Amino acid sequence: MAATPITGKRFEGKVALVTGATNGIGQAIAVRLAAEGALVGVNQKPTGDPTETLRRIKEAGGQGFPVVADMRNPQQVVEMVQEVAKRGGRFDYVVSNAAINPFLAWDEATLEDFNAICETNLRGTWVVTTEAAKQMKAFGNGGAIVCVSSISAHVGAPYQTAYCATKGGISMWAKALGSVVGAHGIRVNAVEPGWIKTNMSAPMFDAAPEVWKYYIDRIAIHRPGEPEEMAGAIAFLLSDDASYVTCATLLTDAGFIVNAEL
Repeated sequence: MAATPITGKRFEGKVALVTGATNGIGQAIAVRLAAEGALVGVNQKPTGDPTETLRRIKEAGGQGFPVVADMRNPQQVVEMVQEVAKRGGRFDYVVSNAAINPFLAWDEATLEDFNAICETNLRGTWVVTTEAAKQMKAFGNGGAIVCVSSISAHVGAPYQTAYCATKGGISMWAKALGSVVGAHGIRVNAVEPGWIKTNMSAPMFDAAPEVWKYYIDRIAIHRPGEPEEMAGAIAFLLSDDASYVTCATLLTDAGFIVNAEL
């Protein structure tokens, strides 16, 4: 699906941080925010490479810069948020997107596996959004936070049991945090993507034609989503167009759940 042309500058003069921004949904939202005028901190893990994201940002006429942090290292995450705020002179938006999803049978996952998934996905989201909210409060300009959850917050999935638990926690965290930071002009929401064409989803769909068919048959518009489509939904939630939307979860699965029993 062709990307929708960006014609507005809803985020002109604003500063944003996107975690897990070197590929997939994170990359798409970093480019989208920059294209609409924001200065974007592009998070990479220590072994990551932000080159392609930064190239796309420049191509879109935007501005971005790399910031390094391992989401399993709370101190690195806090320092990353502070670096973005210092460099930008303000802090307006954070998109907590970084996550891992190793495909593991429930009875084969080790404690180390569970800790890695929880520390990256759930605790990482908690650390980055908490520090971001503190920065927003300190600057006094309000702000908006979007957590990238998943359809897996609602449905169990073979080989993703621990991942499902973290995504359920992320959706609830967005609601809970939003309920206490609204007084500071900060809105918090979550998106819950279904099947999106990313490196994370590829192993499940590329390896099994029957899985592909199962989803295509049940998705109401009969195709997977593109990262850029998730970027559009996230940009809406961050923007003033969603000024009365907080503590909400937006299910972006193109009707898969309602058709799951077909």
